[in-house]
Amino acid sequence: MKRRLLVAAGVAAALTGVAACGSDSSDDNKSETKPGNTAPAAGNGKTVRVWLMKGTAPDDYIAAFKAKFEADHPGAKLDVQIQQWNGIGQKVTGALASNDAPDVIEAGNTQIAQYGASGGLKDLSSKVTELGGKDWLTGLSEPGKVDGKTYGIPFYAANRVVVYNKELFAKAGVTPPKTRAEWLETTKKLNSGDQQGIYLPGQNWYFYSGLLKDEGADLATKAGSSWKANLDGAPAVAASAFYKELQALGKGPKDSDEKTQPEVVAADGGKIAQFIAVPGEAETVIKANPALKDKFGFFPIPGKDASKPGAVLTGGSDLMIPEAAKNQDLAYDVIKQFNSDEWQTKLAQAIKFLPNKTTLSSALASDPGGMAMGEGAKNGFATPNSPNWASVEENNPIKAYLTKVMTGGDAAAAGKEANASIEKTLNTKN
Repeated sequence: MKRRLLVAAGVAAALTGVAACGSDSSDDNKSETKPGNTAPAAGNGKTVRVWLMKGTAPDDYIAAFKAKFEADHPGAKLDVQIQQWNGIGQKVTGALASNDAPDVIEAGNTQIAQYGASGGLKDLSSKVTELGGKDWLTGLSEPGKVDGKTYGIPFYAANRVVVYNKELFAKAGVTPPKTRAEWLETTKKLNSGDQQGIYLPGQNWYFYSGLLKDEGADLATKAGSSWKANLDGAPAVAASAFYKELQALGKGPKDSDEKTQPEVVAADGGKIAQFIAVPGEAETVIKANPALKDKFGFFPIPGKDASKPGAVLTGGSDLMIPEAAKNQDLAYDVIKQFNSDEWQTKLAQAIKFLPNKTTLSSALASDPGGMAMGEGAKNGFATPNSPNWASVEENNPIKAYLTKVMTGGDAAAAGKEANASIEKTLNTKN
């Protein structure tokens, strides 16, 4: 996640043994049983460089964070450098291979496997317990691991929800559904005349991957040393059939993704009953069409049954420490402060994205979109944890597969074609 969601939705990461981050292994074990008992690393006139991505945190948050860190580490200076998403992969790869890497780097969660496989990241596995890893969102913590070692510490998360027009729902006499079957029936009632029951482009592969997960399959799985894609089996056929039925209850294009969705919904003037998006996209729509102010509500993507919401692909960012970082002990203290409940809560409330722990679900209690997102995140998951997954997304055969299904093609045949492309990329040796 690429801009903030795909934002690295997609976007974030993972990190081991941190003798170099301030203590020996026995000290690590003691600190893990009593989180927060490790004394701050000494400042000693050092400058700690931190790369944060553009849009991650507002200036006042960064300023307050910097003031707190420097007060806790007399003599240290915190230099937060804002990076652009465009071209960041090459820039990070170069930094990891250099002798002058920043001390902390933020990365999208889908990028961590690639960076971890390069051998240029510090293994932070021994710090997971101290940082409260048992409560991390799965969709962020799993991508942070490579071969069982943790290189990326979850920073923040986001996932898609259903944004709905409260007025149109009220006029139709319907309420937010809890199951897929209810969702279809609700959407049929909302789909009348020039009103769309839902605006759903045919290539929203993020949404599709959640449907596939609910049917019991992942986009791709690893067996031994090889990857196998799963778009041709019964789970994929069932997932694409539901997608096709739902998509037909609106006028969304079958051959494009959701990039132009905010503009379409804004221009519609209030005749689109639902769309699938990160909650913040509703604000983008309202800015383009102020007449829609106060008309939107949010609910988690419905699941197959009412026991839990539908599975959602979790995007976001992780924090990592390069092996070449000169101040690894101070770098870990930066990550520890970012990971604390206080600073996680402040960040969530500032950017309206999810904190990294399930125990902080109340951070967005006053934000309906955030609450819906948090409920969905309980059933979150990540993209296949391969260094080559970013290359799959670049050419994304899943989009072509979905368009073929939406336009009447055979789902199993289209799935086999997509599988071949995905497997070729994932099984390419770097």
